[in-house]
Amino acid sequence: MKRILPLLACLIPASWLPAADQPMSTPGDQMLADYFRNETTVLAQRCLADIKTLEDWKSRREEYRRQLQEMLGLWPLPERTDLKPVVTGKIEHDEFSVEKLHFQASPQLYVTANLYVPKKLEKPLPAILYVCGHSRQFTNGISYGNKVGYQHHGAWFARNGYVCLTIDTLQLGEIEGLHHGTYREGMWWWNPRGYTPAGVEAWFGIRALDYLCSRPEVDKERIGMTGRSGGGSYTWTVAALDDRVKVAAPVAGITDMQNQVVDGCVEGHCDCMFFVNTYRWDFPQLAALLAPRPLLIANSDKDTIFPLEGVVRLHEKVRRIYRLYGAEKNLGLLITEGPHSDTQDLQVPVFRWFNRFLRNEQPLIEMAAKKFFSPEQLKVFDQLPADAVNKSIQSSFVAKAEPVSAQAVLGQRDSLVASLKEKTFGGWPAEDTRLEVKSALSVERAGLRFSAWDFGSQHGVTLRLYILESAAGMPAESVALTVLDPVTWPAWLGAVRVGFASELREELDRAGGAASAEQPGEFEKLKSELAQNPLALAFFAPRGAGLTAWSGDARKQTQIRRRFMLLGQTLDGMRVWDIRRAVQTIHFVREGDTAKIELRAAGAMSSQAQLAALFEPGVRKLAVEPWRDAESGGADYLNLLKLLDADSLSRLHSLHGQRP
Repeated sequence: MKRILPLLACLIPASWLPAADQPMSTPGDQMLADYFRNETTVLAQRCLADIKTLEDWKSRREEYRRQLQEMLGLWPLPERTDLKPVVTGKIEHDEFSVEKLHFQASPQLYVTANLYVPKKLEKPLPAILYVCGHSRQFTNGISYGNKVGYQHHGAWFARNGYVCLTIDTLQLGEIEGLHHGTYREGMWWWNPRGYTPAGVEAWFGIRALDYLCSRPEVDKERIGMTGRSGGGSYTWTVAALDDRVKVAAPVAGITDMQNQVVDGCVEGHCDCMFFVNTYRWDFPQLAALLAPRPLLIANSDKDTIFPLEGVVRLHEKVRRIYRLYGAEKNLGLLITEGPHSDTQDLQVPVFRWFNRFLRNEQPLIEMAAKKFFSPEQLKVFDQLPADAVNKSIQSSFVAKAEPVSAQAVLGQRDSLVASLKEKTFGGWPAEDTRLEVKSALSVERAGLRFSAWDFGSQHGVTLRLYILESAAGMPAESVALTVLDPVTWPAWLGAVRVGFASELREELDRAGGAASAEQPGEFEKLKSELAQNPLALAFFAPRGAGLTAWSGDARKQTQIRRRFMLLGQTLDGMRVWDIRRAVQTIHFVREGDTAKIELRAAGAMSSQAQLAALFEPGVRKLAVEPWRDAESGGADYLNLLKLLDADSLSRLHSLHGQRP
């Protein structure tokens, strides 16, 4: 049975972040919500804030463009290889023809498309690159490409004197790729690889412009670009990177970080909508790169995944850049009534915009955009090419770092660590952020001293460090700091409650049903280690574990991680920072003590401890599991595998993490 389903980017968001006057499920939930609000505010306040004059903007614009290329996985720009265009068929209409074609954006990376060409063609015409949104066009298990769902746009443009190239997207084209790596496939290794399908879609658009410019029917100086939803998003990135787009009208494809992170709209979008936010942008910075070219920002007022308020805030910041150019007449804001839908109310003003700026005409729009063809008629391939890499492009689109010899690692250690700090951990707070250490408890019992210290990992993130040591004798010669995770936290709590249950009432109350029963055997092991070695035992759970655990099922945990991702962070990367701060807290509370620190960790916390050790000279020894990169199920860190291969990371750890 034939089934043609329109598809939003994913699902309408069901945000877990409530309004400020609504209670949170746990203290950890409240802390996390406050954290996201604060971090989002920081990005919003600094977005374009240092641009005071046109010279300020012009002096930074090319670097911003380069940064965007990098965050899309397009720096350096891939080689413009032969497109190898092939026209597989042609459909005739009374007013226009439609060529069914494909080209290769890179070798074996196919783009399927339809080219709409007017019958009346006496000279080169203005052209439109139309990029499609998420429209799933399937019949009997065969994908016809989302170009079928948006064919009415191509037909309208051709009937009104434009050449229009409508291209399929990676996931919803005739050759199905993937947009949902972090959203539902658990492919967190996309972050360390610096990969986003938004980069592939941008590359499709750039190569589509190359193809349009190769056609004799096209006036290369009059090219416009539009699309809605996902197509709106790709219009933003392509037009920001490529000045051949003279006029743009992205529809329902962008909003600001507040909508995405705080209001939860990220939950309604797959990964193709976002760049890897290495440089911690808010989205108006992307939008401003289109200035001073004619730009119409179009949206509807009841769009739940691109809310009105965020679109208006973004427009206001972009308008300031247009003002610097004296080009406010080139910037339009179109708000229509309705939901996230391809309505005529949105279509007609977009058509008028291109007539105005590409044809210097403003005729009355009397013709509706209509679909004329069946999906079968517009299909490009009779049989899909066997050599296509579309399905696996995420594994090769962004190059991995080349291996570095042991000698080179030794010589480049400082620069490699600096690169990690800039490209992987750019979301960390300033190094001089105050710890704000406060004593939470201190008790001596049965020859043991048990203390707890609260410290500020960063603004709004308060964590607790526990220290268990002998109450007699000289200070310990070393401190063994164990990093606890959501699995090991209850077991540790079950051990120390044997001796200090009354002092751990807060921890036990928060743990609730997850609290382990008393484990006398484990507590005896801790006591034995202290008796046999001149050390102190410290324990610490980073954000999201222990006292700051947040609630929610697997889907919610995924969306929490994606929020960090949008902020130019990862949860694992911020836990590295938490470990660093725990190490610093040990030195703070043991002022004058020269004890060396040994970091102990298991599972995903092992890589976090290893990376923390690179930045903390007080860590002299590591007791961790072998490194596992994200592709093997390990933790994820932005751009890590673009900077260093696994062997080089191991060498860095051996040089820096374990000191005599």
